[in-house]
Formats: sequence, C-alpha cells, structure tokens
Amino acid sequence: MIERRNFEELGGADHGWLKAKHHFSFARYYDPLRMGWGALRVWNDDEIAAGSGFPPHPHADMEIITYVREGAITHKDSMGNTGRTEAGDVQVMSAGSGVRHSEFNLEDETTRLFQIWIEPSESGGKPSWGAKQFPKADRSGRFVTLASGFEEDATGDNAPLHIRAMGATIKAGERVTLTIDPARHAYLVPATGVVDVGGLRIEARDGAAITDVATFDVVGIEDAEVVLVETA
Repeated sequence: MIERRNFEELGGADHGWLKAKHHFSFARYYDPLRMGWGALRVWNDDEIAAGSGFPPHPHADMEIITYVREGAITHKDSMGNTGRTEAGDVQVMSAGSGVRHSEFNLEDETTRLFQIWIEPSESGGKPSWGAKQFPKADRSGRFVTLASGFEEDATGDNAPLHIRAMGATIKAGERVTLTIDPARHAYLVPATGVVDVGGLRIEARDGAAITDVATFDVVGIEDAEVVLVETA
C-alpha cells in the first residue's frame, strides 16, 4: 500500500514567527486516523522566521531528527551541546530519560526544516545529540543513511547518527529502487521537486505512506531532494 498525503490537506498552524504543517496529529491539530505511521509519530514541516525560534523546553523518550531544507538552525541543550545545522544537513537528538533544548533561527532569512519524531523501542537511557553534514553529491541517484539506530560502522567519519532516516537527490528521469521489509512502515517526503513513488505523483512536501510493499521505485519527474524514514 502506498498512500499520497497532499501537502495542502495537512493540518497546520500559523503563529506569525512559525508557520507549520503537520503530517500527523500534533498540538491543536488532531486527526484520529493520522496519529503516526509505525513508530513515526511526528513529521512537521516548519518555517521559522529570522531571529525567532523555540525557547528551552523538555523532551523524554523520543528520537528527534531535524532536517534543514533552507537556512540554518542553532541548537543548545541541557547536556552542554551547542551547534548550528545548515541546509541539507541533519541533527539528531535522543531525548532518553529527559533533556531540555532550544532551537533558534539566528540567520537573516527564514529557515525551513522538517522535524521528525520517532518513538524509541525502549524508554529511558542516556540522552544524546549529534549533527552531521551530508553533501548532496554523495547521495546523487541513491539513498544514503542520514541517521540510524541500527548497529553500523561507528568508527569512521561516515558512521551514521543514532537513529534512522535516508536521503537522496534524484534527477528528472532517474529511477531508484528501494527494498524494505513489507511489515515495516516507510514515509517519504520530497523536500524539493516531484517524484513518482510506485505510480503515484508525490510533489514537494507531500507525504507518501508506504507499508505492505517489499520493493518500490522512486522516479524523478523533476529534480528532487527526498527524505525517507523507515520504522517498525
């Protein structure tokens, strides 16, 4: 099953400094049919005005991926971490037993990002934060791991972060084939461009909810930058 979730039909909110669209129920947006997708609980499409952001607030028992599409976001947390993540790069925070953090757009332009929350398989644990650059050329025509909770090479510069997401840049006419466990759930969103996913046209910022499928093709209709999360 592959279902298109049209960006224009998503829930959302406009707080002035923050314009948000919610792929799943979040804050004041509630849809009992869209409470998550497998362990994926939140996929927010946020636009944060220059000089504004989220003041310190707590999280626990959640894995949080921030994928910056335009601009940059500056993170600071109660563990003592501070970092600035630019467009095309990823930061990951494992909230574990509890952490407080802030995220601000300290740039002179609007920052646009995806914020993705995944429910962990176990509660508690030590919180952590990390950020990593992912040059678009390295993921041209193929999906690469942006963040992973699976045991992979943890020694080299190419080691993935603590939880799982994948990204690809796909040119118009290019085809990428993905194979997943059909019992798992995948959710794909183009940050830019238009793709065909299993015969469905998925435009920029639409969602494609995928399950009960072992293999599917992602074909570029326009040059596209694509983010995909796969969970139980």
